[in-house]
Amino acid sequence: MARTILTALLILSVVVLTGCEESKLQLRPPRVGESVESGRGETSKTQEADLVERVLSSRTAYRDGLEAIVAYYTETGDYMKLKWAQKELNALSGMPQYNYIVEAGLAGADLKASESIAEADDLYNYAVLLEKQGKGFLLLRDENIMRLALDKYNQLIRKYPTSDKIDDAAFRAGGIHEAFQDYAIAIMYYKRTYQWDPQSEHPAMFKEAYVLDRKLHRRAEALEVYKEALKNENLSFNYRNFAEERIAEFTKSDVK
Repeated sequence: MARTILTALLILSVVVLTGCEESKLQLRPPRVGESVESGRGETSKTQEADLVERVLSSRTAYRDGLEAIVAYYTETGDYMKLKWAQKELNALSGMPQYNYIVEAGLAGADLKASESIAEADDLYNYAVLLEKQGKGFLLLRDENIMRLALDKYNQLIRKYPTSDKIDDAAFRAGGIHEAFQDYAIAIMYYKRTYQWDPQSEHPAMFKEAYVLDRKLHRRAEALEVYKEALKNENLSFNYRNFAEERIAEFTKSDVK
């Protein structure tokens, strides 16, 4: 068993090192005066997608390697090195990891949530179940499951851009990004919610204003969005009362 795991580790090392050498050849920083955006439009998007895919693949290989070496040191009883490997694996799990390609940004503001599509409905319902499972209770949140739910919401937006669930997916994706403290991305998804469906039942304008206000302290912007939320959204009593109080405070203090 130990020999098998060690062999697998050696093979994995060769694969990872080979990939690193290829990356050195293909990826270099731009020279002075050379634009990273030299290939605009579709070429630029393809380049970004390739780079992101390479990062995600490397992350997976790194995690797999650490898990394999943890198993190896557990099998061989080398507890000092096992402790090192476990510490490194735990540190990797605690690091912020981003997808870099923000689906709401790629999709743009002009989509319309207009069609009932059964496959999109099923995907949305599955994503909601994952999200609820990932949230857990209090400190028991499973961020990996929540990121999987986020991937499903983004998949829905990408595959079914005319579905009447894209605004719902955008709102819930915004909530996940807010929970992860990715506030600028959360704002983008909240905007897309009401851009894609001006009649959306979700309080997306209020949530956008709240993040601008409480998380980013961009209160002048928040003031305007709070006003729009009061005008255009059917807010609950608590949300409406909160927005009115914040508007009164901002107006009184003459926020700039």
